[in-house]
Amino acid sequence: MFRSELEEKVSDLLCELKIDYEYEPTRIPYEIQHNYSPDFLLPNGIYLECKGYWDSADRRKVKNVVEQHPEIDLRMVFQAPYNKISKKSKTTYAQWCDRHKIPWCAYHNIPIEWLT
Repeated sequence: MFRSELEEKVSDLLCELKIDYEYEPTRIPYEIQHNYSPDFLLPNGIYLECKGYWDSADRRKVKNVVEQHPEIDLRMVFQAPYNKISKKSKTTYAQWCDRHKIPWCAYHNIPIEWLT
């Protein structure tokens, strides 16, 4: 059902905490591609996107969605937020999100206030 092991782990965590969610319930149009389906929609309206490896195409997609849909509260959940975005870059996933004002966290440190 899930597209990655990390998504399954986040689902298990949400279930353990008895937090309802919908998995990829929404298609959000954006200009580069036709639609984007964030991984989780929580009852409070927050979308969680889970990433292990985060390539440049996915970063571009997230950036465009956030820019084109400021009404959407999209937050990143990383398996390893301090991985570099590429071998040639000093920028980490976390720094990239900070630069683009996208909230992020590590999988093991999802803020409880995001979930309630």
